[in-house]
Amino acid sequence: MGSPPGATGRAALWLGAGVVLLALNLRPALVAVSPLADTIRDESGMSATATSLLTALPLLCFGLLAPVAPRLGRRFGTERALLATMVLIGAGTALRTLDPVVALFAGTVVIGAGIAVANVLLPGLIKRDFPARAGLMTGLYSMSLFGGAALAAGVTLPVQQASGMNWRTTLACWGALALVALLVWLPQLRTGTRVAAAVARQAAHPVRGLWRSPLAWQVTAYMGLQSLNYYAAAAWLPTLLQDAGMSAGDAGWMLSFSSLLGIAGSFVAPVIVGRRLGSGTLAALSALLCAVAYAGLLTAPVGGAYVWMSLLGLGQGAAISLALLFIVQRAPDARHVAQLSSMAQCFGYILAATGPAVLGAVHDASHNWTVPVVVLLVLLVPQIAVGFGAARDRHVAGGPEAA
Repeated sequence: MGSPPGATGRAALWLGAGVVLLALNLRPALVAVSPLADTIRDESGMSATATSLLTALPLLCFGLLAPVAPRLGRRFGTERALLATMVLIGAGTALRTLDPVVALFAGTVVIGAGIAVANVLLPGLIKRDFPARAGLMTGLYSMSLFGGAALAAGVTLPVQQASGMNWRTTLACWGALALVALLVWLPQLRTGTRVAAAVARQAAHPVRGLWRSPLAWQVTAYMGLQSLNYYAAAAWLPTLLQDAGMSAGDAGWMLSFSSLLGIAGSFVAPVIVGRRLGSGTLAALSALLCAVAYAGLLTAPVGGAYVWMSLLGLGQGAAISLALLFIVQRAPDARHVAQLSSMAQCFGYILAATGPAVLGAVHDASHNWTVPVVVLLVLLVPQIAVGFGAARDRHVAGGPEAA
């Protein structure tokens, strides 16, 4: 059965706006914890290890709950399931306003669950409703992910300081963004088009056999390696820069600055794929940008910080866009996208969740930042290799790859 036609005209514009707003919500409620970590630790009495769980728990949710998302999409419909993710994010932010520390962790898990489902379902919706503009929409989607993260990293602490709100209320403010996305998304529940009916018939049965597909594993490995690289670097780069002599405020700004450049990289990469560069070549170039950035951090971490953070942001932004684009392009239809997205994000985010801890352990064992940065450099080699594999112009088919 062929893929149904995508959304067109005003419906496509409204749907596209909804996708962008949904994507904007998939990082702020989590990233906003980092600027407030010291305050949260001081006022709650939590240890540094317990506070770090607020970052690790969502990544584990992303991985462990990814296999559930396609089932929810088939059972309730993609549009309703995505609406429910915004409800979960809003409910989780509200739950974190309660006094017991356990409520903070419970709310974080609820938020992570909502994001996990949206992470998996949105690429499938792009494949279904924007088949001719998958590159553009993937660019907007990944740009929104980086934009939401940069926004939360950059404005959470200034808003808290300017308003005088406590950290619980400051975190809860991000629930307003989920409410806006929910309201914009509501009309999608009553579209009732023939396209939706056709997709529902296609999705009646899950895809089988992806675990036997080498191409699916290459897409999964690329998702996992670039995620590990991103989250491990994000967790420790401010500390690395502080240890090199940079102030804490400037080190935090460097991470935000890198995220801003990531917005550009994440939008441009999928748009130019196939026009000027092949996706495999672009995967190699994105890794090369990160490699130059890491090499610079080893030699002149403070003096060249703006250059290294620019290169790192562009490289990481391009890599996450390519990981999402591979999921969309290597699948023949929306239901394959959902299953491939589930597989890639399940293993990818579980691997990514280990990154910060492993890098920290390597630092503790070596008593310097040279060895951990070299580890990140070395991991770029298999990332390039699986990037070329995932870039092959084929479709996963649950068995032998289909050209």
